[in-house]
Amino acid sequence: MRAHAYAKVNLGLRVGTRRADGYHPLHGLFQSIDWRDVVQLEVAEEDTAETATGGDELPEGWANLAWRAAAAVRDRSGSGRAMRLRLAKEIPVAAGLGGGSADAAAALGLAGRMFAMAPSEVQQLAATIGSDVPFCLQGGLALVEGRGDLVHPRPLAGGYALGVVVPPVELATPAVFARWDELGEPRGSEISGAALPPLLRDEGPLGNDLFAAATDLSPELDDWRSELATRWGRPVLMSGSGPSLYAFFLDRAEAGEAVAGAPAGARAARPVEPVPRGWAALPDDDAGE
Repeated sequence: MRAHAYAKVNLGLRVGTRRADGYHPLHGLFQSIDWRDVVQLEVAEEDTAETATGGDELPEGWANLAWRAAAAVRDRSGSGRAMRLRLAKEIPVAAGLGGGSADAAAALGLAGRMFAMAPSEVQQLAATIGSDVPFCLQGGLALVEGRGDLVHPRPLAGGYALGVVVPPVELATPAVFARWDELGEPRGSEISGAALPPLLRDEGPLGNDLFAAATDLSPELDDWRSELATRWGRPVLMSGSGPSLYAFFLDRAEAGEAVAGAPAGARAARPVEPVPRGWAALPDDDAGE
């Protein structure tokens, strides 16, 4: 069984004061995009996790999140069946695009089918795997609150594309939240009105409270944002805890032209469009990679 696992962009992210349990309450507008990985899960003689290109053991971090997701479903089912997990990665790692969470959500969905688990029970497991996993399991456009476990679907707002650029910076999410606390919980600047696509204007204003913390940790990130805003002639926002930067465009062609003109040295850059789901199972005969 195989599935596409779709990245997400935080179109808006507001952060609350850290709670006694160590988590910050979130209020964000999340959108799945057509930047995707391929996740494959199948019955095996022994537990195996590997990349699609080299067959090497998956490194710790983003990869283990997908394995933990599949194993959580298996454990809940009471099965002892061995599994083989295989990932074909396209979504950049540690970029604020939710690639690891997307892989975990797809692994949850596939494992739910493999072990005949009800979708509602799979959904309950999602929040135990990671904060972005409940959204990535559902996908589309949604207001996300709490620790990320409260997902409120919104009608998909099309009619736009995004130009996404990943600067040559890696930021650890816990470090960004910690710096936000140290800086006195700064609020991010907002965009609204004509700066947003028409179907998103009722969802605005949009901004990211973590931007000041991310740029305090890596000042180079603000240089990238400023340069992109100048070249593109429009506001540039950050997704999640960074470092991915994006702006709104009329369509994929316009976004593609903008991305092609981004500064050299980016880890990745791509025009993307919104999609209505967080993952999608693939037919067995669909190469999909």
